Amino acid sequence: MSTRTVEFELSTPGVDAAGRDLRVPLGVADPEGADLSAERTLINIGPQHPATHGVLRLVIELDGETVTRCIPHVGYLHSGFEKLAEYRHYNQIIPLTDRTDYLAPMSNNVCLAMAAEKLMGIEITERCQVLRVIACEMSRVISHIVWLGTTGIDIGAFTPFLWLFYERERIYDLQEAWTGARLTTSLTRVGGMMADVPDGWEDGLRQFCRTFPKVLDEVDTMFTKNAIWCGRNQGVGVISPEDAINGSLSGPLLRSTGVDYDVRKDRPYLGYETYDFDVPVGEHGDNYDRYLVRLEEMYQSTRILEQALDRLAGLQGAPVNVDDARVILPPKSRAMSDMESMIHHFKQVMEGIRPPVGEAYLGIENPKGELGYYFVSDGTAKPVRWRIRPPSFLNLSALPRMCEGALLSDVIATNASVDIVMGEIDR
Repeated sequence: MSTRTVEFELSTPGVDAAGRDLRVPLGVADPEGADLSAERTLINIGPQHPATHGVLRLVIELDGETVTRCIPHVGYLHSGFEKLAEYRHYNQIIPLTDRTDYLAPMSNNVCLAMAAEKLMGIEITERCQVLRVIACEMSRVISHIVWLGTTGIDIGAFTPFLWLFYERERIYDLQEAWTGARLTTSLTRVGGMMADVPDGWEDGLRQFCRTFPKVLDEVDTMFTKNAIWCGRNQGVGVISPEDAINGSLSGPLLRSTGVDYDVRKDRPYLGYETYDFDVPVGEHGDNYDRYLVRLEEMYQSTRILEQALDRLAGLQGAPVNVDDARVILPPKSRAMSDMESMIHHFKQVMEGIRPPVGEAYLGIENPKGELGYYFVSDGTAKPVRWRIRPPSFLNLSALPRMCEGALLSDVIATNASVDIVMGEIDR
């Protein structure tokens, strides 16, 4: 077979992240001793490609239809969120968290507020805890809905996408009624919430919890034993539990390998240890197990939401925010009629919350895995450092291992199974 050189311009021309030359003349041995007697082809998938779910760029080296190397390239959406936070008060950082994982903004809001509260030693109210659990589980449901619907499209199934996105709209209506926004919710505040749920809101969520499992049953019927779905997912994108742990993977991607780790169970927060729910765990670590794990997680989130609504009913009239003028703004009626309240309002808005000198890390179980926020404080109203532990970024690191040796068409299904969002990867 004729020898040729494939010219391709990468960030560092012709070199991958490990320093290996991607432009080795084909038909000769490469520096690692691999036999390149067959022709190799380099192709781009992304960054402008519907199956890369944003602006991910995958450079794929092919031997015929077989993937011999997969190199993810990130950075096309870089927004500098972590640096922006160093110039903002703690509550002003919350809108940035909406835009990291923009498919689960409310759980990001919750994690930010909890990290700041840990730094300041604040204990939130019981009603606030329940409201935050509701926010986190709603986020889990809508994130998994987007994943399952779009993954179906990637593999060729369109109808379940329509079923699921109708349910997503129902939750978005609830989000909008609570926060005034469908996507950028900015729901939490350090020490509490932006607002309590409006009157009658709980009835809408209860109705959703009653009917949503029926839709999941229909999706289960459509996918779980479907020959095409099974053929495209079973035994594809396999990763071992040892590799998953070594790569610091988390969330459904880790649990699909058989590792039973969920932050809600292993390091409980917001009273999760008092809720009755199961953590689904896979066995084979392939795309199919990741599907089963996320499908069951939506059922379990519905169970948690029903329990949280029952608790919320017993906390009617209870305070949502802590009674501390240093961190919570006074009601507008008091700020407009009482001088002391007006002064507190002015000082907090202009000067911000001032945590003590120190540092704090807090992680929660985001829909995609463990989301962690780390703060360093020098005692001023703005953090010295804010660092994000994004589950998508770490989970994406396993993609080359999962794709190599598979067919080109499998890359699309495997990439979808990781469930990344580029906002937190290119933070």
